[in-house]
Amino acid sequence: MTSGSLKFREIFWFTHQQALSCLFGILLIGGIMMTKTWDGNAALSRQDFLFLYALGLQIALIAFRLEHRKEVVVILAFHLLATLMEWFKTSPAIGSWQYPGEGVIFRVYQVPLFAGFLYSAVGSYIARAWRIFDFQFQNYPPVTLTIGLAVLAYANFFTHHFIPDIRWFLIIASVILFWPCQVSFKTGKGYRKLPILIGLMTVAFGIWIAENAGTYARAWIYPGQESGWSLVSIQKFWAWYLLMMLSFVLVSLLHIKKLRNN
Repeated sequence: MTSGSLKFREIFWFTHQQALSCLFGILLIGGIMMTKTWDGNAALSRQDFLFLYALGLQIALIAFRLEHRKEVVVILAFHLLATLMEWFKTSPAIGSWQYPGEGVIFRVYQVPLFAGFLYSAVGSYIARAWRIFDFQFQNYPPVTLTIGLAVLAYANFFTHHFIPDIRWFLIIASVILFWPCQVSFKTGKGYRKLPILIGLMTVAFGIWIAENAGTYARAWIYPGQESGWSLVSIQKFWAWYLLMMLSFVLVSLLHIKKLRNN
């Protein structure tokens, strides 16, 4: 077999498995896009339909064993932390973004419950990709430092409205921590190696693209998008990078023994 055909099989296997890892996110964004023209006078609001749709997706993933029990616990923790952040960020006093639409039944104050599944999709992807691609790390940073970084990143989403924003300090700290780290991942029968920072930033960029799709479909909107869609600020890429780092660290707790022996 030629090296060209081997590379093609690697790419095909990798792409196929990536699609499976992203399944929750792909189907969720698909549902958001397909309901863009939802009738505002329908008996069921768009947000309520999306909640039931996302809940059905999550149940199906568990029923078909595409997500393992321990992974679901971590994903649920990220879901709850993110929903708390959503409640704070969308409160009238902060107004970082909003969810258009009325008559929503499944909500916590101003936050429709489907919003938490947007974050579940991120956790789902990381947990499944970690397992499918059999991540192995070289020079993984001390676990306690990664947990500290995640805690500070999450806290900063709240505190930067009242005290100086430290996101750039946290981004620089994450680069310093993970700069030496390499991740080996399965590509079918073989393994490839990549600097972990490239992988993390690629995921964050993919989330930013998905967020542009979500705001285009007006599932949620940022200030300045009330009268029409515009590209989401690249600053949101860095916000998603830090939030994705929180999800990554939460999933890493499932593999903490192996990482500490790294």
